[in-house]
Amino acid sequence: MSLPLKYHHIGIPTDIPRDGEEYLEEYDVYTHGYGENPYRTEWMRFGPRCPLPELVKTVPHVAFEVDDLQTDLVGKEILIEPNSPSPGVMVAFIVDNGVPIEFLQVEHPEQAPRLFSPAAEQSGHPRQNRRN
Repeated sequence: MSLPLKYHHIGIPTDIPRDGEEYLEEYDVYTHGYGENPYRTEWMRFGPRCPLPELVKTVPHVAFEVDDLQTDLVGKEILIEPNSPSPGVMVAFIVDNGVPIEFLQVEHPEQAPRLFSPAAEQSGHPRQNRRN
């Protein structure tokens, strides 16, 4: 495991719509707040077609940047297999003590586009309807 872990964000499930949230059609999820505050809190509202595991949709998760995703997954209970939600980013979720934990490996940390990040929009990652 890459130590010390570098905090990236916390994702908090909600069922309350928020002004300015973004919709990610592929995941049927609305997100709000990441990158808009110094603590990197992200509200996540899931639609009925969301394919993500129930644990991610119901329990807050914390995300950490790692240097070597594959190495950091060894011996862990994998919840979501490694995948690339945007160019230069690999993510995976594990379960630790009943809590979903997200690991992100970014090719260029200064440009870190992410699945639920406003920065992803600037990197060319497709975004969908922004709720105003």
